[in-house]
Amino acid sequence: MARKRTDWLQIGSGKSYYHRVHQPLQCLIFIAPLLLFYQIASAIHPSTPEPGSSLQQAPQVVAFVLMLNFFRLFGVAGNYFPLLAVVAILLFWHFARKDKWAFDPKLYLGMAAESILWAIPIFVIGLAVMRHAAGPPAPPPPAGSAVTAPGSPAMLAAPAGQLSIQSEIVLSVGAGVYEELLFRLIAITALNILLVDVFELKIEAAIPIIVVASAIMFSAYHYLGIEEFSMGTFVFRTAMGIYLAGIYIYRGFGIVVGAHAVYDLIVVALMETHRS
Repeated sequence: MARKRTDWLQIGSGKSYYHRVHQPLQCLIFIAPLLLFYQIASAIHPSTPEPGSSLQQAPQVVAFVLMLNFFRLFGVAGNYFPLLAVVAILLFWHFARKDKWAFDPKLYLGMAAESILWAIPIFVIGLAVMRHAAGPPAPPPPAGSAVTAPGSPAMLAAPAGQLSIQSEIVLSVGAGVYEELLFRLIAITALNILLVDVFELKIEAAIPIIVVASAIMFSAYHYLGIEEFSMGTFVFRTAMGIYLAGIYIYRGFGIVVGAHAVYDLIVVALMETHRS
């Protein structure tokens, strides 16, 4: 039987650890604590807008707000709808692939370890970029200006120019989930359909275009909030987007969400150290 052009999105059909980390159900189980943490903690430390409120009233993950606004176009309001969308997408993907129902704690421990491992290169490069941008001997930006740190969550507002450590942790987790949903799972899949299925490009030619285009969109997205455009952070985030796209393709959605969240949390911890 001829190999489908979109088979690269079906990676993970084997039974080994390498393949199972790609399975949508396993990714959903792995990121479920992050989804629940963000949903609960954002209610305790508000970082998302109430329906009809000003977008400048609280710090917000732009990706989450974009999803809220999308649902409101159809007359649906509620901060829990993005969470339901993540669950629905991964479950639909699970049924489409006809994967088995399984719960494997050892698998999730491996995915957690990989998330930390893949986050380290981003942090090392990001730290070098921050130090270069600041110029010695200036320290990295304080936690209150986390939006200026390479790779930090795109936010719409920061009260008094500073966020609490609790709010920054909530934003970091939310960014890990919802930015990866938009710019890796959704954007890469949509670009694949457009270029390969609609325009019938060969997959070998389409993949580099898909990866770079999704990375540029990811980088540009960060300036939808309060952060002013900077070529240095734009280039870094584009490179970060390419790196994260590679993780998504070869290691799966769950691990790329974990790696993104871990990186943001490391940045928050570093900035909190300098602030104190």
